[in-house]
Amino acid sequence: MLSLSVNWLSIVLATVASMALGMVWYMVLAKQWVAATGKKENELLGSGGSALPFVFAAICQLVMAYFIVLLTPALMGGVTDVTNAVTVGIMLWAGFSLTTMVINHRYQNMSWMLTLIDGGYMLGVVIVQGIVIGLFG
Repeated sequence: MLSLSVNWLSIVLATVASMALGMVWYMVLAKQWVAATGKKENELLGSGGSALPFVFAAICQLVMAYFIVLLTPALMGGVTDVTNAVTVGIMLWAGFSLTTMVINHRYQNMSWMLTLIDGGYMLGVVIVQGIVIGLFG
């Protein structure tokens, strides 16, 4: 039951806010993140100046915000506020984002530190998006 009649302003603002969080998160944790990948900085996608990873990130975070907007009233008795939107975001993160990341990182033999850094960021994304959606939704 997808719908185009959602608050697109809250979705766009939530996407921008979560992208800003990513900029700060990975600037602060850049060295730890690169070390956790087990690769050298020049081996990582995006180190060559390509904007493509950021475009994919923005599109994916727009989709995440859309589903928080769509699912919050459906799961929370029709009420979209900060508490409900953050709660739905955390439930989606715990049920899908984190579990998928753990599965993939274990099969890829990646470090638990990478899972912690990336998983923490995704948790921050859904919290920030929930706050923005709750305020503007």
